[in-house]
Amino acid sequence: MRVIVNSTPLIALSLTNHLELLQILYDEIIVPTSVYREIVMQGRGRPGSDAVARAAWLQVREPKAKTPWPPILLGLDQGEIEVLLLAQELQADWVLIDERLGRKTAEALGLRVKGTLGVLLAAYRGRLLSKQEAEQAVQTLMHHSIRVSSRLIQWFKEQLTEE
Repeated sequence: MRVIVNSTPLIALSLTNHLELLQILYDEIIVPTSVYREIVMQGRGRPGSDAVARAAWLQVREPKAKTPWPPILLGLDQGEIEVLLLAQELQADWVLIDERLGRKTAEALGLRVKGTLGVLLAAYRGRLLSKQEAEQAVQTLMHHSIRVSSRLIQWFKEQLTEE
């Protein structure tokens, strides 16, 4: 399974010490060049920068498409644009993106979208994380001010109790 990953899921999974879940859950994990630069170079010393830099299994790629961007992509940041362009070019199975506008745009383009909580839930369902570990990961995200809506947290907890 091929996924294209935006910055927030990489940072969030690094903060929870679960970045390696991507390698276990997916066959091919692609990070756009601008996302890699944002986290590793511009974000040096910030959460996620070292973990992402050490993750040799991440493939860093640049989309072939160049500006001008299609109008649907206007309003997104460079990383989100590259995520969506690569997802289309490479026919990705999933786009991993947390930001609301990026998610809605991906869905409008017909792409399948998951966020950080979706990855944690897949890991829980695949018995890679216990319920307690999954809940602790969400607590860690909130502690580090990673924005997750209360509605999404409630949905996540319901999914954990349904299992």
